[in-house]
Amino acid sequence: MRVLGILCILLLVPYSVSSWGFYGHRKINRLAVFTLPSELMGFYKEHVEFITEHAVDPDKRRYVLEDEAPRHYIDIDHYGDTPFEAVPWSWWDAVEKYTEDTLMQYGIVPWHCYRTYRSLVNAFTDGNWTYALKLSADLGHYVADAHVPLHTTENYNGQLTGQHGIHAFWESRLPELFAEEYDYFVGGAVYLPNPLDAIWDAIEASHAAVDSVLRFEAELTSSFPSDNKYAFEQRGSQTVKTYAADFSMAYHQKLNGMVERRMRKAILMVGSLWYSAWLEAGKPDWRLEEPLLIDTISKVTEGAVFQPQRSHDH
Repeated sequence: MRVLGILCILLLVPYSVSSWGFYGHRKINRLAVFTLPSELMGFYKEHVEFITEHAVDPDKRRYVLEDEAPRHYIDIDHYGDTPFEAVPWSWWDAVEKYTEDTLMQYGIVPWHCYRTYRSLVNAFTDGNWTYALKLSADLGHYVADAHVPLHTTENYNGQLTGQHGIHAFWESRLPELFAEEYDYFVGGAVYLPNPLDAIWDAIEASHAAVDSVLRFEAELTSSFPSDNKYAFEQRGSQTVKTYAADFSMAYHQKLNGMVERRMRKAILMVGSLWYSAWLEAGKPDWRLEEPLLIDTISKVTEGAVFQPQRSHDH
């Protein structure tokens, strides 16, 4: 299981969290707010703390909702050597070809991103700004997950190649060490006339990076003495085993900015999907609506559309 907690004593990784880690998800949602045009930014900026803090809600739900885990990934390589030709981008076409049980087993992140987007359009259309805020936070999380290469492969934690722990290494340890150096100026959100296509394009770009993510780490491991690959660090009252700073720097340099690029792409797409949903809803004016019931947002839950079967966690 990918989500084991914030701190784990003497584990292979510094802390094992889903996708970008809490830091990364909050950062992506927060910065996406500032890609928006002024007439929409006002709404999100007024509630930027909510958008930031609730960026991690989907990961928290994985502990309590059986159908949550498949929403965060797709093992696209399960579907053959040319999966982006084999797998229909339409949910119902994919169900007809593979069955819903199979799709749930190997992940549904592109379809769930789109489903959440459609729900956001409806919330804007209905003037339900409270629900729109919750959906926006969730959409940011799922879209960010779609930009993580290891969320697109059955070898999601290097477990098939003897690289166990690489998942948190790529998406948590590297941002922990280097994210303050990233350039987060990504430009303004743009209208996406075909959101589902844009989401699938992001999945395809993520998957294209999987080979480099795994190969570079393997090359470094073969050249680094094992006692230089890991280090022990004190985190609060616990001592944890983590990737050493020198090994992390070498991996960061080999990746040549890959983590930063995927984070930047995620920020811009999150903002662009929020913006596109608002445009598709007819550009409603949030200033004309009743004040949001912020204290009730966490009680708003989505209706179940995807009914899961047994599936492995990512």
